[in-house]
Order: sequence, then C-alpha cells, then structure tokens
Amino acid sequence: MTSETAATQYAYVDSPIGRLLLAGRAGALSLIYFMSGRGRMTPDPAWQEDPRPFAEARRQLEAYFAGRLRGLRPATGARRHALPGEGVARGGGVPYGQTRAYGDVARRIRRPNAVRAVGAANGQNPLPIIIPCHRVIGSNGSLTGYGGGLPIKRALLALESRQRSLVP
Repeated sequence: MTSETAATQYAYVDSPIGRLLLAGRAGALSLIYFMSGRGRMTPDPAWQEDPRPFAEARRQLEAYFAGRLRGLRPATGARRHALPGEGVARGGGVPYGQTRAYGDVARRIRRPNAVRAVGAANGQNPLPIIIPCHRVIGSNGSLTGYGGGLPIKRALLALESRQRSLVP
C-alpha cells in the first residue's frame, strides 16, 4: 500500500494543555489537532486508531511538556512536505521560551511587508508545538490568534518560560 492510498491513522496524547490528536499516513505524522479550544477536531470515521506509528512523536511531546526537550522534530522517515508556516516558524528562528512579533519574523525571513502572510502561515500550521508558531505574538506584545485558542497559546508560552528559567 502506498502512502497515497494508505488509510489515515491516529492516536491520542494527553498533555498539560489537554488531549492532542496525532494523525498521519504510512507512519508519517502530518497533523496535530487540539481536542479542546478553537481548533478542536475529532477523527474522521474512516481513520484507523493505531498508536504505534506515533510512538516517537508521543515520546517527544511528553519530553517537551516535562521540560526535557526544547526542539521537537517529526519522526525520521516522515514524508517531508512544504508545510504551511514551517518556513516562517523555522525561518523566524524564535528560540524556545522566547517570543517574536509577526513583523520581526517577516523581517527575519527577508519579507518585511509579509506580516499578514506570516499570520496566515501560522494559522495553517498542521504541526503546532513541533513547528512553534505559538511563539509569534502581536507587535504590542499581545497574544493574537492561535489554532488551539489563546488559553493554549498562553499555556505553552508559560510552560516554556518556566522551564527556561530553571536552566542555569
């Protein structure tokens, strides 16, 4: 069975920000959904529940929430796509525990007039937390837009800030 015809598989991960739904095909994680908040989603009835393909993603997410891992990566061998927001979030280079304004990220990726494009790319991010778009905020320091809702964005930033302050 090719990855084009493979059924979508899914699994759940419990986290301090609520239950997460991991989904993908042929063992490649391609989506993380929030089970609560604004971006909540439930599995399609045609999807197959199978936690095995997501064991590494689960391990990384658990380590991230425990403060033992600062940079998450999709599992080795995962099919790589040009993910919306990935270039923006990674190109914006927002370090763990820090934030940058949308305009700062636009300038960092050498597209200073692309502030709205940065916001749109972050809004389409299929792998929140792994692609850390929660670190991008409004120019006045306000928390603006997040697929999981602002309470989840606030919780992720607080978690990273707390963990960062524990490192000498």
